[in-house]
Amino acid sequence: MIARRFELVIFDCDGVLVDSEPIINRAHAEVLTACGYPITEKVLVERFCGMSDPEMLEIIEREWGRALPASYAERVGSMIEAGFRQSLAPIEGVAEVVDSLTLPICVASSSSLEQIRQKLEITGLLGRFGEHLFSATMVARGKPAPDLFLYAAQQIMTAPDRCLVIEDSPAGIDAALAAGMTAIGFSGGSHCGPEHGVRLQRHGAALVMDDMLQLATAIAKLT
Repeated sequence: MIARRFELVIFDCDGVLVDSEPIINRAHAEVLTACGYPITEKVLVERFCGMSDPEMLEIIEREWGRALPASYAERVGSMIEAGFRQSLAPIEGVAEVVDSLTLPICVASSSSLEQIRQKLEITGLLGRFGEHLFSATMVARGKPAPDLFLYAAQQIMTAPDRCLVIEDSPAGIDAALAAGMTAIGFSGGSHCGPEHGVRLQRHGAALVMDDMLQLATAIAKLT
């Protein structure tokens, strides 16, 4: 039954495959605040979860009316790199879930291709996806635009309405729906507060789960 409706499962990376959002947002919050733009990790998650760094920083600079220092990317990158090496972990249960799927799978993330590979390698997930890794740098517009998901589907020769997207961000849910795909919201990352699942539902997630081990059941409900 699953195969008759869906032919491809597209996973976001941060907050869906790897529990990286706290590390990333902590680094941005600390460096932005030090630069004179006070902001918390919570606000960054609420406003920018799912967006690429360039898109997020463009909005911040526009609102702030100032350009961030040239050293910003290097400072944030160093903090994130150290955080990944120290504590980056896969989302609980995700390896088992990915191994159990009989459908083709891929990753479509706002991170760069190099960053996607690094995160999946550190967490032992890289071999499960092979070269089916797609980055927002490959398309003109990142999430919430549909470009990245449409590109991924095109590369794996799958019709959009046969694609199921697993996303943790409102921007990602918006992108999936704009692409004509079905979206399941995931609210089990450590960056997700109690209202996160409700936000994903409001953006149009067909179902929301807070435990990755629920994925097979969730897919069956949508079939």
